[in-house]
Formats: sequence, C-alpha cells, structure tokens
Amino acid sequence: MAATDEEKTRRRRLAAWRASHRILARTSSDGTLGEQLAALAAGAGSVYGTDEPADIYGNGVVAEVEERVAGLLGMEAAAFFPTGTMAQQVALRCWAARTGNATVALHPLAHPEVHEEGALGAVSGLRTVYPTGAPRLPTAEEVAGVAEPFGTLMLELPLRDAGFVLPTWEELTEVVAAARERDAVVHLDGARLWECAPHFGHGLAEIAGLADSVYVSFYKSLGGMSGAALAGPRTLIEEARSWRHRYGGQIFQQYPAALSALIGLEQELPRLPEYVEQARMVAGALAEAFEASAVPWFRLRPEPPHTHQFHLWLPYSTEVLDDASLRQAEETGVTLFRRWSAGSQLPPGVAYTEVTVNAPGLEWTAEDVRDAVREFVERLV
Repeated sequence: MAATDEEKTRRRRLAAWRASHRILARTSSDGTLGEQLAALAAGAGSVYGTDEPADIYGNGVVAEVEERVAGLLGMEAAAFFPTGTMAQQVALRCWAARTGNATVALHPLAHPEVHEEGALGAVSGLRTVYPTGAPRLPTAEEVAGVAEPFGTLMLELPLRDAGFVLPTWEELTEVVAAARERDAVVHLDGARLWECAPHFGHGLAEIAGLADSVYVSFYKSLGGMSGAALAGPRTLIEEARSWRHRYGGQIFQQYPAALSALIGLEQELPRLPEYVEQARMVAGALAEAFEASAVPWFRLRPEPPHTHQFHLWLPYSTEVLDDASLRQAEETGVTLFRRWSAGSQLPPGVAYTEVTVNAPGLEWTAEDVRDAVREFVERLV
C-alpha cells in the first residue's frame, strides 16, 4: 500500500532526527524495530534473569516491576497496566465506588479531559468538576471553594498541557490538606512523576505519600516501550486488578514492556535530576537567543522549567515552524525542535513546541543552543 503524505512526512522527520549529530532528546520510538529489539536484548540481562520463565498473566518479570514500583513510591502494592489511560480510569472508578461519590475534581487540561475522548463519563460514569481554569495546578482555596461535593481530587504532576508546570511543595501539601478537609481522596496522575523530585526537594516516596494512589508511566520519562503502574493500598490494588481484567488489560505476556520498564528504572531514573538541571540551562540560552533575534516575541513556560520538559511559544503557524525545524535538521544535522502544535489555549497564528532534554542534550553548551537558535531563525524569517 502506498504511503500517505502524512506517513511520508513522518518518515522524513524520523530520518532527519536519526541522522542529527546534535539533538536535545531521543526517544525509543525514534529507533527502528531492529534497533529497539537489540537494545532490549542487550539490557535485559542486567535487570532480570533471562533464564527465568517468561511471565504469564502478570507473574515473573511483571511482578518484579510491580514490587519495584511499590517500593520506590512507598506504597503497599502496585499493579502493572498496559496503558496509563486504563490504569487511571480504573483508579478513579474504584475510588468513586469506595467514597460513594462519582465526581472527580481535576484540571480541564488534565489528561482524561484532553486526551481520552470523554472516557471517564462514557466508560465509568464519572463526572468532572474544575477547581480552576488557570494554566496551573489548583490552589487550596480553589479546592475548598468547589461548589459541590467530590469524591476524588486528581492532580496531574506535572500538568503537561500547561507547560509541565508544578506547584511548590508547600502549595501541594496545602491542596492535599484542603481535599482531606472535604473528605475526598487524592489521586496523582504521575505519568511524569519521576522527574518531579528536584523541583519539590523531596523524594518520590514523600511525594507519592501525600496521596492515596498514584499512577506512573514507564515510557514518557524512562524510555520504556509502553506500560504503566498503579500504586496504592493493597486492597485498592487488588480491586484494580479485577477491573484491569474487565477492561481487557489482563494480557497473556508482557515481558518486553516489563523488561524495558526495569531498564528505565535502572538506567534513566537516576539521570533525571541531570536532565532537569540541563533543561534549565537550555531554557535560559533559548531565552537569550530569541531575545536577540528578529522573532517578534517568544514565551517559555514555565521559566525556569520545573522538570526536564517545558513549552516554547512563537508567533507563527505550525506549518511554518515545522518546516523550519525539519529543514534545520536536514541541512545542518542539528535538531533543536521537533513538532509544533496550535493548542486550543493559544490564539490563531501562535504555536508551541514541547522541549525535552535527556541524555543527548547533556552534550549541549549554552553557545550550542544560541547557535542553533540563530540557524533556526534564519529559516524562519
């Protein structure tokens, strides 16, 4: 079957990113099928006994991942899920049954509202209310002021679609206390919780310990193939396992995803504080370079970054920005930006990109960033 124009463009982007000698971040999906299989085979033996039997319906290496995550987060138990969407929907419906209240308080930019096609209502019969519409996590006063009772407060840490933003530690503890005052439980959407510790100045178990349950992803920050985990009280996790089966998540074998999760926990998790620190340097150099450029205006959100990811806004269309980014990668071997989006929160003619810094980005200096911005702007204006 002939490739569509969209598929041709995707392949062109991948080729340019793979060929770049300088890039701020690489993801597992950048690699070919053969490269990903080779990387999994090379790393598997360092995290789990490859002579052990393969997992069957959640035992073996899958159970090892669950135990590791529960320990890291200081929770009684954890369950492996094929997707974070499933894990989080299960958690919220379980809490609704336990609290007797099917209303979930969350942010309108939270993942279930923006990226799950109304699944909380359509699949689980849950309602949502918004403590705030501001592009940040809600305050304690806003949680206390929600006009109707809610059973669960869901906090996405960091709030991706607002720019990977986080509250301060004091603000977070106050918000949790405000939810407790309303007899609500607290669930953390911690898809990217792994990189929050530097901002908060507290460890993963302390952060997770504020909540009743937490979901974490294995591919968003840790470079895994797929998969997620839900952690919390043992009785909740036992109930979640039943719902996982009902949702179709009781998969016969998941060892590739589980092995890649263990590799990520072993290799990437310890490096995330480095990535966060480097992202702050990159953001500062981007600001200096755009300030001195012919670009009319720009915005970084947040400034400085709270994690190793942040947003950059520019006053151009996605088509213009995507074209300049791709041509820079192809012509110079430097990938500064990947994809641009219009975003429902932005006015027409403005687009944003998600800037991520991981291992390849550690090689960049501030001057490298400034040079790359100058080359990008040359293709833009």
